[in-house]
Amino acid sequence: MNRSKTYYIISLGCAKNQVDSELIIESLSEKGWKKASSAEEAYFIIVNTCGFIESAKEESINTLLAYQQEYPDSVIIAAGCLSERYSTDLAESIPELGGVFGNANISMVADYIDKLYLKETPSDSTFVKVPLLADVTSESFTRDDNSSVDRTVLLSRPGSAYIKITEGCNNNCSFCAIPVIRGKLRSRKIESIIKEITNMTQNGIKEINLVGQDLGSYGKDLKDVDGDKSKCLLSELLLEIEKIPGNFLIRMLYIHPDNFPKDILPICAKSRRIAPYFDIPFQHASMPVLSSMNRRGDKDKYLRLISYIREYLPDAVIRTTFMLGFPGEDSSDRDELEYFIKKGCIDWAGFFVYSREEDTPAFDFDNERAHKKRVKAAEKKLPELKDLQTRITEDRLKRFIGIKVDLLVEEAVNEEDLYLCRSWIQAPDVDGLVVLHADEGSLSPGDFVEAEIIAVNGIDLEAK
Repeated sequence: MNRSKTYYIISLGCAKNQVDSELIIESLSEKGWKKASSAEEAYFIIVNTCGFIESAKEESINTLLAYQQEYPDSVIIAAGCLSERYSTDLAESIPELGGVFGNANISMVADYIDKLYLKETPSDSTFVKVPLLADVTSESFTRDDNSSVDRTVLLSRPGSAYIKITEGCNNNCSFCAIPVIRGKLRSRKIESIIKEITNMTQNGIKEINLVGQDLGSYGKDLKDVDGDKSKCLLSELLLEIEKIPGNFLIRMLYIHPDNFPKDILPICAKSRRIAPYFDIPFQHASMPVLSSMNRRGDKDKYLRLISYIREYLPDAVIRTTFMLGFPGEDSSDRDELEYFIKKGCIDWAGFFVYSREEDTPAFDFDNERAHKKRVKAAEKKLPELKDLQTRITEDRLKRFIGIKVDLLVEEAVNEEDLYLCRSWIQAPDVDGLVVLHADEGSLSPGDFVEAEIIAVNGIDLEAK
């Protein structure tokens, strides 16, 4: 293969980073670059990094070094969140890199790559720097508004897509580096999002996952007709989505519990398209810990929110994440979290241990020695809480036995009358699957098919 003007991209981290990677692909295609089928065939290898927590940073750096070592004849580019956060450090610590750019203006990626390819770089450096986040001033999401580009190449599962409706965050949780990496909240306009969803569904996408740092803050930065800052506009967006023709599913991911917009519940109750699936990252249940996190809730307030959602939508599925080992947490706080997990009976939950991140307020809450001691105690408690949650998830899934649901086919099991699928109950990559019994060769990845749930097997469902 002719390696001239070819690239290969590796996307690390979250779904929002995946959307950025898809935008990079589209911008390069518009400039005549060809996506290679493998890293070995590519002139440029772009690693779209994650820089959120320590483990993600380590994975990003290890990936860069691994590709540098394995493909010495290719030009390795560090992109994304880690590059945005540590651009100078990356350039100095890995001088073999061909370039570094962040996520501040993805629309400039193609020009950046062209300059590197044409060697239009200063003689004393191989680095061309696109503007960093601090250099770009915009109150809206116009700088990388997805509506300006139709993403024809998706990195998600067949028939599924992520649509980013906000960028950045104003919640300022004390542990979170997102404001450092991606800046303040910037919301896309409703008409822009509707245009993109319409394009996606017309091109065969059956599952739309709305993503942002906090969908409960969507639109709060936009100005209304009187020039004042608006309220959350998520309900208005959902009402407009309801008007789009076609058979597809809408799922909302990441709603901060302190900002949960209850006015979306009546819309979800009436809709056959909007999944009553709510991803609400509670993080903890102890009020002292939550207060230190710069959150306003406690176990009672969050349990009331769960009850309110389930009273309105009895079949609602709730996903969350819990963080252990935050500064100040002790055994009584972990016991309170365990009580919350038992009482809340949440459908899906992920667990992680606090990562001490520089440039966040919580970094100075503990010194390194105290942090390591607390993390050790958290890691000891973690398996117990995970086992508890697994039992709860298995029990919660039983209520779907005998129910007919639409399934999105992800892949066929070789030489078996089985298919791996997902329903509205399961978000991509983080929840379980549905194992569907159907004739071999009768279905293809991306198909939408109705089936009846017949059993629960661990955290997976079985259907026919």
